[in-house]
Parts: sequence; structure tokens; C-alpha cells
Amino acid sequence: MKKVDKIYIKNRKATFDFEILEKIEAGIILFGTEVKSIRSGEINMNGSYCYINDNKIFIKGMDIAQYKEGTYNNHEPKRDRQLLLHKKEIDRLKVKIEEKGLTIIPVSLYSNDYGIFKLEIGVGKGRKKYDHREYIKERDSKREIKGLLG
Repeated sequence: MKKVDKIYIKNRKATFDFEILEKIEAGIILFGTEVKSIRSGEINMNGSYCYINDNKIFIKGMDIAQYKEGTYNNHEPKRDRQLLLHKKEIDRLKVKIEEKGLTIIPVSLYSNDYGIFKLEIGVGKGRKKYDHREYIKERDSKREIKGLLG
């Protein structure tokens, strides 16, 4: 296989709205036009989440824009896409999300050396409004300290 350019797209809203407790790498099933749209950077993961149905895990709400040069075979932008995980991993995630307040959210989408896309998903606990303020204060203070030292 030949090596291709790497692509890395981060869901910034995920780390702001959720406290990520655990991260897992998952494969994702995509159509050809979806891959082309992702390579051109036309993807939005804000507001997307993962759910488990019949021992399969899906991502809902991830918006991959239609490929501009696609024909009648173009994909549906907001369809549910299946993720590829081992059965043991899905069972472990199912137990975790049954706890109160935990959800599975996409953290980032990236390609490996050979152009295969991987989705990093995280088990996260939602932050309250006052948690956002503390998170912003903590982030700003770390930035100031880093600026003074570096």
C-alpha cells in the first residue's frame, strides 16, 4: 500500500462540553463520496453522539457534506454510520453508559498512514454551566503559566 497524507479533524465542542473519562479507537464504515468530502475538510461533528443498538455501535448527527462532484450516487449527509469495534469493547461500553450521566461522543477523526479513517470516541460525563466557567479559568491560568515559563 502506498502512504497518503494524514488528516486530523478534532471535535473541540466535545472536550468543552464533556469531561472525557476514557478514549477508544474505532473504525468507521464510509461510502466513497464521504471519504472524498472528509479529505476536503467538509465535516462537522458538533452535536454528534454514539449509541448502541443490537450489539452494534452507531454514530448519529455527524454531518459529512455531500461531495460536490458526486452524481446520483451521492451519500446522505446526516445518516447514521456504523462503527467497528470488538464485541467485548461494545459490551464494556454498554455497561459504562448505563451509569448515570455518561455518554459516548466522537473526539476526533483521523486517517492512518494508509488512508484508513479511524474515529476516536470517548466516554464522557456532561459538564454543568458552572463547570464550564471553572474549566475556562483553569485553561486560562495554564496558558498564562506556560507563557511566563516559555
